[in-house]
Amino acid sequence: MSLSRTLFALAAAFGVLIAGLPAQSAQAAETSLQRMARTGTVVIGYRESSIPFSYLDESKRPVGYSIDLCRRLVGAIGKQLKREMKTEMRLVTSANRLDAVVNGQVDLECGSTTNNAERRARVAFTVPHFLTAARFMVRADSPIKGHIDLHRAVVVTTRGTTAETLFRQLNLQSRLEIAPDHAAAFAMLAAGKADAFMMDDILLASLRAAAPDPERYRILDETYRVEALAIMFSRDDPELKALVDREMKRLILDGEVETIYRQWFERPIPPNGINLRWPIGRLLRNSFRYPSDWAPD
Repeated sequence: MSLSRTLFALAAAFGVLIAGLPAQSAQAAETSLQRMARTGTVVIGYRESSIPFSYLDESKRPVGYSIDLCRRLVGAIGKQLKREMKTEMRLVTSANRLDAVVNGQVDLECGSTTNNAERRARVAFTVPHFLTAARFMVRADSPIKGHIDLHRAVVVTTRGTTAETLFRQLNLQSRLEIAPDHAAAFAMLAAGKADAFMMDDILLASLRAAAPDPERYRILDETYRVEALAIMFSRDDPELKALVDREMKRLILDGEVETIYRQWFERPIPPNGINLRWPIGRLLRNSFRYPSDWAPD
């Protein structure tokens, strides 16, 4: 083959390659909001046992405080896109929830996820809807009364949570066991396979209240690091973030969030009619006065 023909063939091949790039780039650059507009569906990530934020009721339907907030957000998304949106519910765990958002498998993660700097490197969060602190729960007959008694204890927590990281920072000289979800961690405590369960205080209180014999458990007084829980979504979609932040602020300032809060924290909830009797705390109420996506790290 002559040199001229060789150069022509290479140029043609390069042209074909370049011609294919715009379509591929356009497809790769599709944002979450654009995908929702195209499919007419918002995929909500829910949790199995994060009472009262996101869990399954007696009919195995996802319900909870975070789920109700996300349904309001879906309505706002549909209003902006000028179409009625369908909702697809997809189960996530504490271990895979970030990957589900990053990989586009979930549009809104509606569970009990802490907003912190490490996670913001991969995902985005909207305005916090709850403030919590990590604490320990033990059996009522346990000799463990406080922090100092936790040395050499067997402590369980849930995989992929901030409690797992925090425990390692406390240097308690205890043995840490990791459970796949909150229900499994609580079962280990109940069965005596763990001496203490470390988790967000409200989740501990919820699991205790839902137990057949809640008086068998008590939550220790010491608190460790206040954390903000917020709905999570893709960090590569500023238009979606602006929309979600705007709607969350409206829900808070119009008082709708407080109404939803009281339904899940101060009244009987499914499946067994437990009442957590957990009114809005001072820190959360103050944060609702000037809502923003800021969160303590």
